[in-house]
Amino acid sequence: MPRYLVERSFPNGLGVPLGSEGRRLVKKIVAGNTDRHVTWIQSYVSRDDSTTYCIYDAPNPEAVRICANILGLPVDRITEVTVLDPYAYHLGDDRG
Repeated sequence: MPRYLVERSFPNGLGVPLGSEGRRLVKKIVAGNTDRHVTWIQSYVSRDDSTTYCIYDAPNPEAVRICANILGLPVDRITEVTVLDPYAYHLGDDRG
């Protein structure tokens, strides 16, 4: 399954509440993604709460856009990505 980085802007701040209200919101997002085989892996939020960078596994970018639209989430950019793991290179080991 391809992996995507999704950039979103929230001019008024993301504002995900803590506690049970936040849990309900997150559950709604996860449930809304499953119909299109989209899996939310992880998100990073800018310090000022205005931008998120979210990692998704999905069959294609259109599935991510459709889910975002249904859930009322903005999408600024979708980029297909692969993982670069520095530990796979055995840092410091010059034996090849």
